[in-house]
Amino acid sequence: MSILSEITQYKKMQSRAITPENPTGEKGKAAMLPSPLGPSRKGKGAIPLKSGEETVIAQIEGPGIIRHMWMTIRDRTEFGSFVLRDLILRIYWEDSEFPAVESPLGDFFCNGFGQRCDVNSLPIVVNPTGGFNSYFEMPFQRAARVTIENQHPKDMTSFFYTINYALVEELPEETMYFHANWRRERMTNYQQDYQLISGLKGSGYYVGTYLALTCLERYWWGEGEFKFYIDGDSNYPTITSTGTEDYFGGAWAFHEFDEFGRPHAKNYCTPFLGYPYQSNRDTTRERFETGKLNAVHAFGDDALPCHGLYRWHLQDPIVFNEDLTVTLQQIGNDDVQLFERQDDVATVAYWYSTDSNGLATPILSRRERLPR
Repeated sequence: MSILSEITQYKKMQSRAITPENPTGEKGKAAMLPSPLGPSRKGKGAIPLKSGEETVIAQIEGPGIIRHMWMTIRDRTEFGSFVLRDLILRIYWEDSEFPAVESPLGDFFCNGFGQRCDVNSLPIVVNPTGGFNSYFEMPFQRAARVTIENQHPKDMTSFFYTINYALVEELPEETMYFHANWRRERMTNYQQDYQLISGLKGSGYYVGTYLALTCLERYWWGEGEFKFYIDGDSNYPTITSTGTEDYFGGAWAFHEFDEFGRPHAKNYCTPFLGYPYQSNRDTTRERFETGKLNAVHAFGDDALPCHGLYRWHLQDPIVFNEDLTVTLQQIGNDDVQLFERQDDVATVAYWYSTDSNGLATPILSRRERLPR
């Protein structure tokens, strides 16, 4: 059943929204705060995020379904660069100890490398300028908790957000919980496949991949195959792609040609597959000297090439009943032959599971998350 047909079928529920003006989502309690324009005209749109603290932005009692999340932060130049890797988004379901969602804010919304780009897909939309939107449905039975941790060295004065959700009378017994997990290897190993998810136990649907790849070697980087090891697969997977660009729905290195016949990769965004970002542009980096944070401004076109891509398995979910491992090969092509290569790979894996618990492995430290 499509979204457009579902909207014609009435279901009894209660619409709610959590914002800085109504942090509990209580009925009839929005837009109450005063402002210089008068009462109930333009109140509190943002909250501060103190450095080193994890802030709860939503605490909801179920049963319910988070339907939409919108977030944004002031331009990164106010805080130095890479702030989108400094904010950690976490979502906890029920009474779980570990978060089901744990990712840098930018990467969760397909904005890796600490850089912004527009994204026009079905579940993730990023609009000018840095308006982050998620339309993944996130049901829960008893409780949902959404937090943001600021691991930047400075306090942030203005974090904006809205979380739209519905309270329902009950959810189907087989309702699954949304999960997303960020990982990174700053340099992959030759002939050792990068692991997006390793030995995930239980049953559910794998529904999406975001890839943020920084090239550490020359030539075409996208010959590696995505592999899905399902329900006891050991030496060989059940499902594989025929190459990285093929997995993301493209072909032939995404090439288009200029007026002189020179190829370059073409970016694109579609509802289910996209390649929204490529850059070799230097941006502001940070360094610590004598215990103080100093910004080092370096701009030019001599940075390592960076590529950001997404694929949503919403129409073709990878179903697992016992366990799941997802990997990616690092294989290149120099137009003469294929070769094994090493690159800087970061990913977000998205899935639904009948288990509300998240993964126990903590996210990498800020230093290990900083882009090159």
